[in-house]
Amino acid sequence: MDLETIRTDIDGIDRQIVELFEKRMKLCGDVAEYKIETGKNVLDKEREKSKIKTVKGYAHSDFNKNGVEELFTQIMSISRKMQYQILSEHGMGEPEEFEKISGIKKQDIKVVYQGVPGAYSNRAMLNYFGEDVENTNVRTFREAMEYIRDGKADYAVLPIDNSTAGIVNDTYDLLLEFDNYIVAETEVKVEHALLGTKDACIEDIKTVYSHPQGLMQCTGFLDEHKDWQKIAQPNTAGSAKRVLEDGDKSQAAIASEDAAKIYGLKVLQKAIMDNDKNKTRFIIISNKKVYMENAGKICVCVELPHECGSLYNLLSNFIYNGLNMTKIESRPIPEKSWEYRFYIEFEGTFEDAATQNAIRGIKEEAGWLKILGNY
Repeated sequence: MDLETIRTDIDGIDRQIVELFEKRMKLCGDVAEYKIETGKNVLDKEREKSKIKTVKGYAHSDFNKNGVEELFTQIMSISRKMQYQILSEHGMGEPEEFEKISGIKKQDIKVVYQGVPGAYSNRAMLNYFGEDVENTNVRTFREAMEYIRDGKADYAVLPIDNSTAGIVNDTYDLLLEFDNYIVAETEVKVEHALLGTKDACIEDIKTVYSHPQGLMQCTGFLDEHKDWQKIAQPNTAGSAKRVLEDGDKSQAAIASEDAAKIYGLKVLQKAIMDNDKNKTRFIIISNKKVYMENAGKICVCVELPHECGSLYNLLSNFIYNGLNMTKIESRPIPEKSWEYRFYIEFEGTFEDAATQNAIRGIKEEAGWLKILGNY
């Protein structure tokens, strides 16, 4: 047989496959109607395992058995997604847990942030809520979460990730521990400067203080001064405050120019960061389950069965519903060695049918799910 003849035969078989697929999906629709009447769950793991075992037995080689398993895993996954869609069309979507609001109130409120005045968290808060907002600062991320949990503040501002350093693990972990939710986000450009006392010049410097990420993000500049001692501190603005309090012209801090103004320090050199496009994303957190009408992203956390294909099957819910996943991160589950939770951010809003279908599918297929916010 020549190649064109082979391809013609394949095309004929493909048409038959599509015809049979459509017949199967029609029957799956009938299954969905039956499950609506009886209240049965869409996902029946034991039935699917039995079915996979049966169809693998029809194949005649190990390669084909594996191929058949993958093929029918996807067919059944598509079937489930269609059934979720039919359930939604019958008004059996997921109950709405979050209340839609027109916007976040920015007057007569109190906001808490982690760090000290001059920190990037402080700048993020002022950028989002305005210069006149009543605010307070705390030492740790946990304290900020406790403030809004206990009603001492209406909103908290915490960093969630950085464009070069990656995620802020503590913030992700605390979003699970507390019943607090993301309602908005804002970005701050990271612009590090070298700050010293008023009587200092760059030749006087022997010791530099900053947050570990601040030191890392200025590696190129610091490599030009290898004799300087680099000492990590809890945050950048706190480093500036230390230089002020010590009053030692041999000390400098890597922090923002905001910090220089607040603590009365001299900018010894501007823009010393390696990447001038570096940004930190901050989230605005509330203790209420609300979302704004212009929200466009959703963040969820899921735990998956520790078995082959579980993550693949979960992610297919986004593909099938046409949703763009913008981020996925994993964090270890402390009480389960070598098992992980996944934080997934994707574009969507609770009002979209596609989003509702995806969340329903994820809930069915994940071992556990928490919605962290729509923002």
